Order: sequence, then C-alpha cells, then structure tokens
Amino acid sequence: MNTPTEFVAWFRSVAPYINAFRGKTFVIGFSGEMVTNATFVNFIHDVNLLASLGVRLVLVHGARPQIQLRLDESQLETQTVLGMRVTDPAALQCVKESVGRVHHEIAALLSMGLPNSPMANASIRVTSGNFVTACPQGVIQGIDLMHTGKVRKINAPAIHSRLEQGDVVLISPLGYSPTGEIFNLTMENVVTETAIALRAEKLIFLLDAIDCKAAEENKAGMLPRELTVAESKLLLEQEITADMRKIPEAVLPAFQSATKACDRGVARAHLVSRHNDGAIIQELFTHDGIGCMISQETLQALRRARIDDVGGILQLIEPLEAEGILVRRGRELLEIEIDRFTILEHDGVILGCAALYPFPEEHACELACLAIHPDYRDQGHGERLLKQIENKTIAQGIHKLFVLTTHATHWFIEHGFSQATPAELPKTKQNLYNYQRRSKVLIKHL
Repeated sequence: MNTPTEFVAWFRSVAPYINAFRGKTFVIGFSGEMVTNATFVNFIHDVNLLASLGVRLVLVHGARPQIQLRLDESQLETQTVLGMRVTDPAALQCVKESVGRVHHEIAALLSMGLPNSPMANASIRVTSGNFVTACPQGVIQGIDLMHTGKVRKINAPAIHSRLEQGDVVLISPLGYSPTGEIFNLTMENVVTETAIALRAEKLIFLLDAIDCKAAEENKAGMLPRELTVAESKLLLEQEITADMRKIPEAVLPAFQSATKACDRGVARAHLVSRHNDGAIIQELFTHDGIGCMISQETLQALRRARIDDVGGILQLIEPLEAEGILVRRGRELLEIEIDRFTILEHDGVILGCAALYPFPEEHACELACLAIHPDYRDQGHGERLLKQIENKTIAQGIHKLFVLTTHATHWFIEHGFSQATPAELPKTKQNLYNYQRRSKVLIKHL
C-alpha cells in the first residue's frame, strides 16, 4: 500500500469476506514439499490470520519427500502400482517415522507466539486424533499393496467438536483400522474425504505447479479461473480422450479430488500455487483470486434487481453520472424503479446493470442505464445484458428498442442499432428529451 488511503480502502474491501467466512469450515491440503520450504512459516502466519478471523480450520499435510528420504536412508526400495507406493512392514516403519516428524514440526510452528511477529498473541490450540478410519487398497494388478490404504470413514462429529472449541485440527496421511492396523494414505484422499464428511464450505489445495487463465484468455495447459462441477467433469473426460493434455499432470490428482468433493456437497474447491506468497489470502480475500475455483453451480448470474441491490447499483453508476455519461438518478428514484433493472452479478458482486422502460402505446421500449464496472469491461458482459434486455422486450410483444447515449454510439451501432432523430422517439419520450445533453438516438428493430 503506497498511501494510508489505499490501505484503508483495501481493508474495507475485505470486510464482506471476513463476515462471510466467520464460523465456516475450510479444509486445506498441502504437500510435504511445501513443509520443507523456507517460506512455509509464511503459510503458518496465514493460517493464524484465518483462525483469528473465526474460520474453522482443518489442515491435512502430505509427507511424500520425507518418506522417500527415510526409505533411501534405510536403503529400502518399494514398488509402485498405478502411482501408489506398496507399503510393506519395513516401509510402514519409515512412513510412521516421517509422518510423525512432519506432524510435530507443523504443530510446533502453529504453537509459536513470538512478540513483534504475526503470531504474537495467537495462542492457537492444535488438536489431532484417530479421526480417519482406513482399509487396505488390496491387490491391484496381482500385487498386494499391504499397508497402503484408502479412507473408509471420517469421524466428522469428533472433528466438529474440536472445531467448535476453537481448535485448529491437524490431520496426517495415516489411517487406522478397527483391527488395530495402520495404513499409509495419500494426502489427496484424506483431505477430500474430510471435506466431504464435514460438508466444508471450502476445500483448498496448495499445489506445487498450477497455472490459471482468465475467462477471456485461451492458453493451452492453463486451467480456467472458474469451473462448475459439470465443466470440470467435461474437462476430465476430454483429458482421457484428447491427444493434448489440458490439465497439467502434477495438478490432475488434486483436480480430480476437487471435482469429486464439490460433486458430493463441498461448496467450493480452490487449486492454488503454493509458490505465491500469501496464496490463500490472495485467493480468498480478492474477488478474482489467483487460482482455479470449482463450484457446484456457476457464480455468474443475470437476474431482476431487488431492493437490496440499490446500494450496489448506485456504487456502479455514480462515477458514470459524475462524468455526465449517465443521467443522474437519486436513491429514492432508483428504489421506485428497481423492478425495471436487470443486474449481472458474480459471486454476489454487481458487475453490470441495465434498465428497460416500456412505451406500450407506441410499441417501443427504452434501454437505459447500461453500465459495466470498469474492471470487467471488454469481457462480453455488456452484450449479455443487452441480449437479456432484447429478450425482455420481445417477451412483451414489442420489437422496437431505442437508447439515448452521449458516449457509446459506436458500440450500439456495432450491436445492430441505427442512428435516428428525436422525432422518431415515442411522443412521451420526445417531451422529456434534453436538448442540452444532445444525446444520440439509436433504434434497433428486433
């Protein structure tokens, strides 16, 4: 932040997210590679920030590199089947040692409370337990995977109990069976089943490599910023049949897990690069985020405006009114005419609006107050609003749409409007025409 004013504006802008996230459950999965990085302490600071804001946190860590290092030290070689390590009794001992070491290192970092640091006065209580019941993977391609397992059940009530007490729950990639056996699990399996069992608001993967693109871009090998479950499933199907890989191989397991989680009740899943400092803060507390988000339904919607949208519409159109681009509307008039407005919103934020005023006696309708937030222009949002207004016009049995504009003449002409004169307006509109503004009259026959 260059100035105090920018800082204050930013701080105010995150208030809606703070209010929305308080009391919600987030499940975060991260790899063993991330734990070994020197910047891991910054992630711990971000966990502390989320906890201090009232977010209920479940952390699930991986330990693949630590396990491999311990196996190498013990001069043990293991087989892999379909990407899964065969865990024999000797390998299991290395797994337990490695996972235990990583678990305690993370708990120690979460327990910090150094003054003059982000952890000052944190007092985070870390809790763990036998929350994961597992079963063996069994025999695959003729090979017994022995102590390599998969999640059978998550003890959701026990985890919820800890979360309600304000604890941060830390879960390792190990599971236990009713017969007293221990199983080596994947972080992706544990974090996904945990999020589903808890019906978490968010499942977040911090990945070693992920590139995302904005909606208007089209670059190979990059995931979209946003996908619905249906779109994610389609992308996975194309991954199987297409020659060119659309999902980076390192991202594929997490992408499959995120899709499964949202398909089974998790509200949203986020795939974010761990290499971005403050990755989860940037993803969660900015509107556009920095990663790929999968949701159950699309976040963008065209709908009729409601009375509680008045504040958002005013915030959108007031700068344009100040520039003289739009005719000034007061809050009282906007509240009276709110049923005339259609809004385009994305994840609860109003990106654009347009109003429709019918003149049924003269079989015409006026398009007015078409506005798009400056950060979201040139992305097709204006066309979507215009199409919606045209459809509403036709639904009323009217096929003549006109607009008055002082700045967007060419845009409307490019979208099928033709220039006309004030004399071609409906009589009641002619009487209201402001000759000082000298707005251009444009008409489109639908």
